[in-house]
Formats: sequence, structure tokens, C-alpha cells
Amino acid sequence: MKLMLFGVTGGTGAQLLAQALGAGHQVTAVARDPARVPVPDPVTAPAAGPGARLTVLPGDALAPEAWRHAVAGHDAVLSCLGSTDRKHPTTVYSQGTRNIVEAMRASGVARLLCLSSAGLDVTPDVPLPQRLVTRYVIQRLYRHGYADMTRMESFVRSPAADGTAWTVVRPPMLTDGPLTRTYRTAENGRLDRPKSLSRADLAHYLLTHVDDLRTHRAVVEVAY
Repeated sequence: MKLMLFGVTGGTGAQLLAQALGAGHQVTAVARDPARVPVPDPVTAPAAGPGARLTVLPGDALAPEAWRHAVAGHDAVLSCLGSTDRKHPTTVYSQGTRNIVEAMRASGVARLLCLSSAGLDVTPDVPLPQRLVTRYVIQRLYRHGYADMTRMESFVRSPAADGTAWTVVRPPMLTDGPLTRTYRTAENGRLDRPKSLSRADLAHYLLTHVDDLRTHRAVVEVAY
């Protein structure tokens, strides 16, 4: 497949890029700083290898003029956009995703997978200690990011995103653990006692569910 990736300089995005190239996909990576994109070493990646299947475009999800015309011809767009700034409001999730969807609609590309967080919702079935920590610690610590993820999720469900085969993926606490390919999922539902998930396994889920029709227009929890 031909995939366009956003957020490849982050932990999950870097894993996704490596796995996509390793699986033989043609990848276009959009990054504000192309020098930070983990490009395969030309010494270990021959001309026909992973490096030859990667195109890096300088660009920002919040400034689509640089990349929107490159969306055409891709089979799917996978977004690992995120913000490390906990102190200030952000629009990278909501406006970044809106810009991506608008470019996709203009280019005739329908499939989108993007990241949110399992911490957005705290239901009564969640064990009390976890519920208290999530509500009074995690949600407050990441309040700006969570507020924008909520706006993003509202946008993809709105008429403005009609025609987009979106999947919103909600992982729990992410780790730098190994790729196991073993995890639980819940489509438009909640997992019982979600623990954590490695960034490698989150990337694996994204990459292996591009063609999964069951996840179209669905919010999916993924966790161990």
C-alpha cells in the first residue's frame, strides 16, 4: 500500500514508520523537521530496500499548504500527531486532523486512522483506584491535550468528515516495551481493566488494521 504518515518523529510514529517500511509499503512521511525522521541507514538499506520506499515531506499538520496536494494517490493516512506541551492549549489534534481530512476529501482518499486516548472517558465499571487516578491526576495533567482530542473525536463524527472511513484508536498508558503482536481490542466499547500498551504494539495495530472494514467509523480501545 501507499501510506501517508503524520507524527513520525514521536515514539509511536517512529515505530509505525519502521514497521510500514519493513512490511514493504510505500510511505510518505510529513514532518516539520525532516532531519528528525528516522530514515533507514543507506548502508544497511539497499536501493531496493526500505529507504527507497520512503519520501519525506517537510510540513506541519497545522499548515497544510505544504503537503495537501501530495495526499492524492495514497491508500490511507495514518496520524500519530501529538503534543508534548502540557502547560498550554493545543489544536494539533483537532485542527491537524481537520486539515488532513479536508485534504483527503479533496484528493479522493477515504481511509484515516488517528490516535486519541483511553483516558478521555472514565466509566463506572473502571476499578475505583484507577478511576480516581485517571480523573484527578491524569485528566488534569493532560487536560489541554485531552480537551483537543475530544474536539478531534467530535469532528470526525460530524458531517464535516462525511465520506471519511475513520478509525480513532484509544490506547492506555504507552511504554517503550517490545513488539508482542498480542493485545486486546474493543470496537465502540470498553476493555475490562486496560493496563498499558507498548508503542510498538500500538503501531502494529494501526498498520494491520488499515484494511479492516469492521473498524471503519469506530472508536477502538487497544491494550494488554
